[in-house]
Formats: sequence, structure tokens, C-alpha cells
Amino acid sequence: MGRSRNTRRRSAAVAAVEEPVDGGLARLVPDPDRGRAWTLLIDGAPQSHVDLDDPAYLSFEYQRRLGHVIDLAAPPGKPVHAVHLGGGALTLARYVAATRPRSTQQVVERDARLVQLVRRELPLDPNARIRVRAVDARAGLAKVPDGWADLVVADVFSGARTPAHLTSTEFLDEVRRALKPSGVYAANLADGPPLAHLRGQIATAAARFGELALIADAAVLRGKRFGNAILVACDLPLPLAELTRRAASDPHPGRVEHGRRLTDFAGGAVPVTDAAAVASPAPPPSVFQ
Repeated sequence: MGRSRNTRRRSAAVAAVEEPVDGGLARLVPDPDRGRAWTLLIDGAPQSHVDLDDPAYLSFEYQRRLGHVIDLAAPPGKPVHAVHLGGGALTLARYVAATRPRSTQQVVERDARLVQLVRRELPLDPNARIRVRAVDARAGLAKVPDGWADLVVADVFSGARTPAHLTSTEFLDEVRRALKPSGVYAANLADGPPLAHLRGQIATAAARFGELALIADAAVLRGKRFGNAILVACDLPLPLAELTRRAASDPHPGRVEHGRRLTDFAGGAVPVTDAAAVASPAPPPSVFQ
């Protein structure tokens, strides 16, 4: 059923919000198809989409894939302890709060002005147990108690690139310290041909975790285009069959690679250390056109 004329008029009257933040120029653009939904862009690059009326709705492809990981990290509806490195519009923290009530969450977002903008324009549910810290992701992670987290989600970009200090074995040592023995780590990675960054991140995670999986578009895995891939790591067996089913049924179907195929995909890449770490590659301008 189409929206009423009043709803369309009300949506058209809502203006975008534009404000400088520490990471650049932030714009909150209203979604014309959803009453209280917004897209966050930083310097023109889409960062997050959030629907205040339906926080369980995930619009962006990579966020849906992270949502699958969150759904399968514990029995349905069970509260979890979650750490989000990178906040954006707090989409995934809102998702956890909506799908797993009574969860306790920590969000680490370095951009204090962005945090202020999001809190003001897209307020959190006051009943959600979400604490936001405006510090560097690795420094914030260091404050998480040992063995506290069921889930650590890394979605950190500065100028559309993942900072170098969040790509190393030393960083993953901190992730492992914060996770429970059964905890799950998920990272949003971005790369394009020849996929050297992605292969290096797989090797780095394999040096610290017993089980890995990668969710991505087939064209990205073949090195045909720049795009996102979700790396999932744990020391216990991952729910690969259900993860594969969910990724394949998305509007933009994704593939799940694991085991020998993922090892072969990494192609002999070596783990990244702090001493050798570099930021992820910048996306080509065409990605955001």
C-alpha cells in the first residue's frame, strides 16, 4: 500500500542536516521512503542508515551481513555484552538493543562532534543500555574488562580507510582479551583489486582465532570491484550453514568462504603486525557516485 499524501508531504518537508564534525562534513539525509529514517554521510561517503521507528531494519548491505552475525552470536533474543568499535549513526547498537533487549553495549567512536550530532538528531532509546565513549577505538577497547564481551564489532573508517593500528595482530590480541572464550569478532573490511589488504586481514585473524569465515559479494571476492567484506572470527565452530543461507537470501546475495577455500583465497599472505601495518586502501571515486 502506498503512503498517504500527508505522509509524503511530511517527508518532503524534512530537511537534511549538515554540520562539520571531526572527520569532515556530516550530512543526515532523510529517507523519502521511511518516515523517520536517515542516512549519514561524511564528506559525501555513505556511513550509516538508521530508522528510528524500526531500529531492527538494516538498509546497507554490509550492515545486514553484520546483522546476521549478531543474530547468530547467541540464541535468539538472549541479551549480550557487545562492543562496537566505530559508531556512525549507532545503527548496529540500536539493532542489538531492538533484537536482544537488556543487552549491555559499549560504543567507541573517536569523533566526539559526530557523537553529539547523532545523539541530538537521532536520539537513542533512553531504556537502551548503550554507553558511548568518544575515544580512539584501540584505546577504548583497552578499557573493556578481560573476558567481558560476547561480541566485538569493528566498523572503523577514517576518510573511508580503516586506520593502520586496527589491522594488526596486536590489535586482535586486545580483541581476544576483551572477548569471552565463546565470543565472536566481526569486522567490516573494504578492499578492491588486487585484494592485498583483505588477504592480509584474513591471515592476521587466522593467526589469532581458530575459526574464520568471510562474507562478501562474489564480484568483490573475484577482484572485479571495490567493496565490503565481513570477516567473522571465533575459537568455537561458527554457524556456517545458517550464515550461508542468510547471506544468500539477501537482496544483494553474498557468498560465505571458510576452511580450505578461505585459506586458498588468502594466498599465502602473512599476518600484519603493528610495525608493518598500513591503512586500508582508499576507495576509487566511482564507489560513491
